[in-house]
Amino acid sequence: MPKFNRIHLVVLDSVGIGAAPDANNFVNAGVPDGASDTLGHISKSVGLNVPNMAKLGLGNIPRETPLKTVPAESNPTGYATKLEEVSLGKDTMTGHWEIMGLNITEPFDTFWNGFPEEIITKIEEFSGRKVIREANKPYSGTAVIDDFGPRQMETGELIIYTSADPVLQIAAHEDIIPLDELYRICEYARSITLERPALLGRIIARPYVGEPGNFTRTSNRRDLAVSPFAPTVLDKLNEAGIDTYAVGKINDIFNGAGINNDMGHNKSNSHGIDNLIKAMKSEDFKEGFSFTNLVDFDALYGHRRDPHGYRDCLHEFDERLPEIMAAMREDDLLLITADHGNDPTYAGTDHTREYIPLLAYSPAFKGNGLLPVGHFADISATIADNFGVETAMIGESFLDKLV
Repeated sequence: MPKFNRIHLVVLDSVGIGAAPDANNFVNAGVPDGASDTLGHISKSVGLNVPNMAKLGLGNIPRETPLKTVPAESNPTGYATKLEEVSLGKDTMTGHWEIMGLNITEPFDTFWNGFPEEIITKIEEFSGRKVIREANKPYSGTAVIDDFGPRQMETGELIIYTSADPVLQIAAHEDIIPLDELYRICEYARSITLERPALLGRIIARPYVGEPGNFTRTSNRRDLAVSPFAPTVLDKLNEAGIDTYAVGKINDIFNGAGINNDMGHNKSNSHGIDNLIKAMKSEDFKEGFSFTNLVDFDALYGHRRDPHGYRDCLHEFDERLPEIMAAMREDDLLLITADHGNDPTYAGTDHTREYIPLLAYSPAFKGNGLLPVGHFADISATIADNFGVETAMIGESFLDKLV
């Protein structure tokens, strides 16, 4: 019998908690990540009021300087620690894959100067549409449609751009390039970026609507990912006949591998929480694992370097945390973590190489306190330990410390 019948893992996308030991090996607009600190700098610069996460022990996590506006609890209701990344990357897929037990020793390819002409020409030949060359570089997803959306509406050209992540993104106005056509072009782009020197983690369809000066990206986004290169703990659970629920872009990140219940994409963090609670309340979900990604922290505020918006987004999650906890059963375990940092006060617009927080809560807990500082994959090792399946490549279980 498992110690916890159900485990719910919630990833607060990009909510790092201070520079990792190797952060200076990673750069942001030429600036090493060694001084990055997503939660710390938000707390210090614009204030942070997250009483529910604080009760679980967020302010107790060891740091060189305490979180300025998140006090430590003398008697927290859960367990807390921070985890370090082993893999060579600071992108979404690397973080999530490592959380599920993989060690990525060769990072995906990124294109700081835009994609090579060979790739652009192939997409043009396949699609029958020209590509706007001026957009072919790392770009904010909202800025690129503001800058080139009017031209696309006139010419029908494709807006292809990238970011500091290993991704190729194609933005298209839904009235100019129908969704089916956009998806078909993205599927082709996926087929030609599966090997080096252009091994990309994801191809992302970025549809939008509106008029010049008032464009809005829609929820019809689609991510086309590569499959994990080795079995993850999700695969181990699925093979053992254990339910695995995906909420948000989790299904995309793992290309469906190991997931047997997909709750679909999130329109927002709040919608994602609604979907998680829906899964938790399902009579069919009696035993197993749910895996949720809440991306708004990263996509709407981290990359756009908006500390006020990021803070407000954290407040919104914290306000809804009691709803998640109320949907738990006595033998459930809730784990709250992140996948990398994205310090909104830092240089550039890239992710930052940081520790991630880990908060653990169960109604069954009789104890509380700090867990040892570990690694991302310790999460999946703990999940595997709980359900009696094999671990993946790396990770050490902390299940015996949750009492």
